[in-house]
Amino acid sequence: MKRALFICSQNRLRSPTAEQVFSHWPGVETDSAGLGGDASVPLSPEQIDWATVIFVMEKAHLARLRQRFRAHLNGKQVICLDIPDNYVFMQPELVTLLEAKVSKFLR
Repeated sequence: MKRALFICSQNRLRSPTAEQVFSHWPGVETDSAGLGGDASVPLSPEQIDWATVIFVMEKAHLARLRQRFRAHLNGKQVICLDIPDNYVFMQPELVTLLEAKVSKFLR
């Protein structure tokens, strides 16, 4: 079972979209969180510990994740998707982009 954690800034658009899109995949469990102080679901160490693969949307998220949660990242696969904050929740173009970038890591 793959446990995929999707991270963006506020956990309102990109990461919740990814969580929903991949939650229906067989053999995959999903969760999402944000790194910003005003995130809908702020990232917790427990979420990182739970995940087998972590996806961040931007390089800035990767840097912030490493800075704040370094001790929890040992042995974790962390992938930067390079998806800018230009989309709304479940926007078809975002869904297509996520499927193209994430699917190879969840098979």
